[in-house]
Amino acid sequence: MKIAYIRCSTAEQNTIRQELLMEDLGVEQIFIDKCSGKNADRPQLKAMLEFVRKGDTVIVSEISRFARNTKDLLSLIEKLTEKEVAFVSKKEAIDTTTATGKFMLTIFGAVSELERSYILSRSKEGIEAMKKDKTRWESYGRPKFKLPDNFIYINNKVLSGELRPADAIKILGMKKSTFYKYQKLLKERNQISANT
Repeated sequence: MKIAYIRCSTAEQNTIRQELLMEDLGVEQIFIDKCSGKNADRPQLKAMLEFVRKGDTVIVSEISRFARNTKDLLSLIEKLTEKEVAFVSKKEAIDTTTATGKFMLTIFGAVSELERSYILSRSKEGIEAMKKDKTRWESYGRPKFKLPDNFIYINNKVLSGELRPADAIKILGMKKSTFYKYQKLLKERNQISANT
């Protein structure tokens, strides 16, 4: 029996591309998880592992849909192998019924994990660089902005209770939403400064 395992990271993402591929491959049973692949604790993955039996083939569109690190990947493949179930990943053209397929599975799993660690490392470096650059007023995806000269002074009076927010908004001549946005960003900047 051909069994498909499909995963996307969030409920908002859609699985149609993967489902159409499985339909073309003549899959008879589909298990779909809409959650992170960072570990193997996924409800439909567990259900699929319980469902499969000797002679079945589990098909995925690509390795990263099945497992995000080599350890989990090899552990899951071992469970399938113990049940005499084959594993096929279409993107990487891997088929565990062959010695070459088993070897390639290990290689591709390691490459996928390395690629993910590079992405995480670059993200971390970007955050660290942002924390060190105290002159910039940027946050993820937000445009640069410049605070009015007297904003910090007026905001401190609001925080100390000397001035009501409504009065501060009038003095600054800005919209209520803008005042609270600047207040929030100022707080975030101060937190970043305190942590560096």
